[in-house]
Amino acid sequence: MAAKQKRKLEDMSMDEFLLSGFESPNEDEPKEESPKKAKKDGKPKINVKKGKAFQHKEQLSRLKSKDPEFYKFLEENDQTLLNFDDTDTSEDEDEEMYHTLPSVLEEANSEEEDEEKGKKDSEKSKMAADTIKVTDKMIEDWKAAMKKDPTPRLFREVTQAFKAALATTKGEGDSQCRYKVADSSVFNALVLFCIKDIYAALQKMLNLKPNKDQKKLVLPSSSPKWHKNQTDIKMYLTGVVQLLSCLTESTVITAVLQHINQLISYYLCLPKQCRQLVKQLLKHWSTGEETSRVLSFLALNKICRHKQEAYLNPILKQMYISYVQNCKFTSPNALPMINFMQRTLTEMYSLDTQVSYQHAFIYIRQLAIHLRNAMTMKKKETYQSVYNWQYIHCLYLWCRVLSTLYPSDVLQPLIYPLCQVTIGTIKLVPSAKFYPLRMHCCRALTLLSSSTNTFVPVLPFLLEIFQQVDFNKKPGRMSRKPINFAVILKLNKVNLMEKAYKDGLIDQLYDLILEYFHTQANSIGFPELALPTIIQLKAFLKVCKVANYSKPVRQLLEKIQENSSFIEGRRQKAAFGVADSAAVTAWEKKIQQEGTPLTRYHSQWKKLREKEIQLEISGKERMEDLNLPEIKRKKFQEKKEEDKKEFKGLFDSDSDSDDDDTGLKIKSKKSDDEDDEDDDDDDFEDLLDPNDKGALEEGDSGDEDDEDEDDETASKAPQPLSSAALIKLAEGEEDVVEDLQLSDDD
Repeated sequence: MAAKQKRKLEDMSMDEFLLSGFESPNEDEPKEESPKKAKKDGKPKINVKKGKAFQHKEQLSRLKSKDPEFYKFLEENDQTLLNFDDTDTSEDEDEEMYHTLPSVLEEANSEEEDEEKGKKDSEKSKMAADTIKVTDKMIEDWKAAMKKDPTPRLFREVTQAFKAALATTKGEGDSQCRYKVADSSVFNALVLFCIKDIYAALQKMLNLKPNKDQKKLVLPSSSPKWHKNQTDIKMYLTGVVQLLSCLTESTVITAVLQHINQLISYYLCLPKQCRQLVKQLLKHWSTGEETSRVLSFLALNKICRHKQEAYLNPILKQMYISYVQNCKFTSPNALPMINFMQRTLTEMYSLDTQVSYQHAFIYIRQLAIHLRNAMTMKKKETYQSVYNWQYIHCLYLWCRVLSTLYPSDVLQPLIYPLCQVTIGTIKLVPSAKFYPLRMHCCRALTLLSSSTNTFVPVLPFLLEIFQQVDFNKKPGRMSRKPINFAVILKLNKVNLMEKAYKDGLIDQLYDLILEYFHTQANSIGFPELALPTIIQLKAFLKVCKVANYSKPVRQLLEKIQENSSFIEGRRQKAAFGVADSAAVTAWEKKIQQEGTPLTRYHSQWKKLREKEIQLEISGKERMEDLNLPEIKRKKFQEKKEEDKKEFKGLFDSDSDSDDDDTGLKIKSKKSDDEDDEDDDDDDFEDLLDPNDKGALEEGDSGDEDDEDEDDETASKAPQPLSSAALIKLAEGEEDVVEDLQLSDDD
């Protein structure tokens, strides 16, 4: 029987055992009465729900009476089944085991919050009580102690006070600082003390000897005391950068930048602080005052010279981007700044020609892509992407870079593509409106040709103007001021009608042709190079009848012919052939040392130009402030015909006179600004036919001027200043980097 019960128990699982046969209620067991039945009896009964553990206990007790053998078997083999926890848990209690959201939210205990807030306030009050207020006497004591014996503890105190002073610049104090700076005079004294004395104290504290060799930089990290003081030094260097970022006074910025130049070796030991410093230096290099620009450049140059691998490439990229952003607009006041940025950026590119080649290749290729899109798409937007100041200044920058770094085997292959891009820019829109842009490109090509000993055909683009412009035609209007070709890229319709346009054009042609021949004056092939120019200038002199224009051209022609005859005479005495390049080079160097008639004339001409520039500078403001009154004439229709007959022969113009301005029309019905607005939409009207010379004929007086021509008498305006001299003024009046020993190719 026991074996049978055991076999039966093994075949059943625990769930089957608990649920099979034993869950059915016994007939003798009292059944639960429903609430409805209890109400009928008149006696309310409570519906009691028994737990599963209680029911199972009763089932086991019934099993003992029904099957005592099986119950005995369970006692012998499985006591855990019989002796279980009989604590009854109802379904309601099971449900209570799970979390339920309360129906009403309890209010927060404000007492605990008040306690926490009170603790914080007590801590703050304790910190405030422990805070030491910095005074002038404390600063004097620190200064004396720093000069006598700087210690790490003393430096930490000064650093904490400096940090507290910088916290006031943000409008709130630093709760972690043990010092407090509340007075502006104390702030100034503390900053002045740090700028003047901290560097020397650091050098003495770290036992760093002054470096006599400027090429080698001794890093403070080489000192055995560096790690002990690194945290305080890092805090101080971060504070100096923060101070530089919040300053506005130029004199204070200059003093801080001078202090930073002393601390460059310390910044190089801390990469994070150095990156923060570079960001501020780039900002002041591109937008600061003149002195702060120079000091920022010196610091950037020093960083790149001693840590080229880490900083040169990103600094060059950011400097080029800043240069392009600052070249968007050009004015006489902005030209010295742009010239400074060109020279300093060129100096940075000279540090590593390999890195410079990568940058130059990418950016020259960008310029070429813009030019190609303009030539293929032929839309106004693509033309404007090339004919703007940023594009022209970038061309001039790369011409200067390649000229300064010549000879360089790495950068030599970039000369040809740069010349092609510049020449393509000139040919893109060859109209009279963009003659100023052509002048800028020719000037850049002349610089590149003279410095790299590379022949660049610049003269054809200059001599072409003599054929396209009719210098004999009388201008349509007078101008009160000259046209400054140095700060414009295009001319509008009004400019093309002015007398100042042709005057400035002759000056520009004279300067550029003379400058180009000066760079080739000692060349053995000068006579052959000058022959086409001599023919063109002679043809112009035969046609031109205006003495003001023919006189400078004739003088230029004489100097070119004189230099050509000199080279021919010396060349006839040479005993070598054309194929002997070494002998040709030696001959040209000898001629350059002896001098030529054109080089001597160029040096004298340059001195006269400098004097003229100085005179113009002295009277510049007076001329700019001078507002000439507008002349209004009354019309007398009844005497018109009589005056014409009576004074018929008195106002016949003579084109050969020097200052013959009679017959000029004064256009007063439309302002210059209105003409500029009307002309903006017509900048590229003649692009479909590049050879269209209609723009050159815009100087015709028109029907409106013809109606008033007989009424108006000739007026004489003051002689305008030379625009060529203004160009020289803009390019060389402020050379702010002479002390940096930068290359001067101008």
